[in-house]
Amino acid sequence: MSNNQSIKETIHANGIDISIYTKDFKTEYISLTDIARFRSTDPRFTIHSWLRSRDIVEFLGLWECLYNPTFKRVDFDTFKKDAGSNAFAFSIKEWNEQLCGIGIISKAGRYGGGIFAQADIALEFASWLSPEFKLYIVKDYQRLKTDENSRLSLHWNLNREISKINYRIHTDAIKGNLILPELSQKQKSFIYANEADLLNVALFGETAAEWREYNHDKEGNIRDNATLQQLLVLANIESYNAILIEQGLEQSRRLILLRNMVERQLKTLMNLAIGSGPLLLK
Repeated sequence: MSNNQSIKETIHANGIDISIYTKDFKTEYISLTDIARFRSTDPRFTIHSWLRSRDIVEFLGLWECLYNPTFKRVDFDTFKKDAGSNAFAFSIKEWNEQLCGIGIISKAGRYGGGIFAQADIALEFASWLSPEFKLYIVKDYQRLKTDENSRLSLHWNLNREISKINYRIHTDAIKGNLILPELSQKQKSFIYANEADLLNVALFGETAAEWREYNHDKEGNIRDNATLQQLLVLANIESYNAILIEQGLEQSRRLILLRNMVERQLKTLMNLAIGSGPLLLK
């Protein structure tokens, strides 16, 4: 991945451009190097001066303990014993490789390189540097998140509507091939629901009733809580299942084919973005 692809967004804070870096469109890192330029012509020196403080080292350790299950807490106790002393020098490489830390990273590259940290840590650094400047960062970061959520909501609603349209194709195939005239209304409803749950099991790994049993606190149904990728794939497997029904395949065979299609397509969509916003998987 090139450096240009790595930079997802840019915060504009009081005349300073601050890069947001991501490798997977899920985990975001804000540039400490860019933040430090607000006060310093030598950002790396400023950042490492901040990292020498025992309070900051303990803050980083607590952050890792809260958000990083692979963080080596026992080794951290040894790491921090000299923090705050004149001889102490914080090593980002050691933090990442020996302690399995993920909160702060060093990224190489002529363009887009530097020291990056996840949002909580980056804002703590900004607060240490200048509480006023931190407010400018927070304000524009919130704007980015609002814009991003609006784009995601638009894409989600669009794909939800597409899946509803394809659902008509799906139900027409059921009506034309699986619904017999002599069936009662209750029996017909069962067949429609059974085929809908076939798609749910293929895509979500559970029926609508099973999902509801463990999600009493959520509004809507299993499909209302789907991700963008899942909605895209749902629209595709509705059409595909309609074709399989018309071909006369048994439901058990169709489930296998649908599940294989789901796995392939979700794997592909994991690395795609719609417009300027990412597709997010739960």
